[in-house]
Amino acid sequence: MTLHKKSPVGLLMIVGVGCLFELWAIAALIGGLYRVNWQVTELVHQYLLASGMIRPIHTVVDYYTHIKGIEYIICVLFFVAFVMFFRYIQKTSAPMTASAANIMQE
Repeated sequence: MTLHKKSPVGLLMIVGVGCLFELWAIAALIGGLYRVNWQVTELVHQYLLASGMIRPIHTVVDYYTHIKGIEYIICVLFFVAFVMFFRYIQKTSAPMTASAANIMQE
């Protein structure tokens, strides 16, 4: 049996698998919230700790390194945004020429 993109059986199977994943994700979310006494921020904190996105800071050097990393990310984002903004400002719809006659008329 082959599944084509437009066949009803294939569509039902894809929707069914999607629903199973959705139920699993909702059950995992509710279970996680139950373990942290229904505190969303604590659940997010636990996730960030478990995934290694945040680490406990024990020394001043750890803190300074963390802050410098964030500072470099902000600088790179600013440089990219500045170039995009400059190109947007410099974009003109038609080339403009200034001649002495046009300046004198104004």
